[in-house]
Amino acid sequence: MEQEVKLWLDKIEEVKKGEVDLSRDEDLSIALMNLISLEEHFYFTAMKTDNQKYLEMLNSVRKLRKSLLKNIVTDPEGEEWCISKHLLASSMRLMEVGTKELAKDNKKEANVFFKSAFDLYSLFFAINMKLIDTKKIEQNLESKEDNGIMKKFSTIVKKIVDCCKE
Repeated sequence: MEQEVKLWLDKIEEVKKGEVDLSRDEDLSIALMNLISLEEHFYFTAMKTDNQKYLEMLNSVRKLRKSLLKNIVTDPEGEEWCISKHLLASSMRLMEVGTKELAKDNKKEANVFFKSAFDLYSLFFAINMKLIDTKKIEQNLESKEDNGIMKKFSTIVKKIVDCCKE
């Protein structure tokens, strides 16, 4: 696995010409998670209050989220656009569940949710940085071959994503 991670890092270095700085995209991806969450909250608030104004706000936030997502999800193939949105949404929700477990002092359970959230977040970047062949993933999933692919993506994202770069 270490050799495969090194190959991915080499590929990124080649594509980015030595400058691997995803801090902008990392910040943007977190903003996108929160916009998706706002869409959900506006929807549920509209349903609970029967106030259509919340659906108008949902639509405004959705338009913003769609325009911003284009900065990361470029030239999507197949359903990569929706896959990316759902990966971010799922990652955000799993982080929230992990945080709630942590608040209840359930550290072990919290870490399970946090790890799953990071794995999904890593898969989002792996797809959108074109580090993986999505057809290869489909074949592996169909054959139920467990090759630790999520662990590989998490390892690579840990090495290249640094929100502290200015």
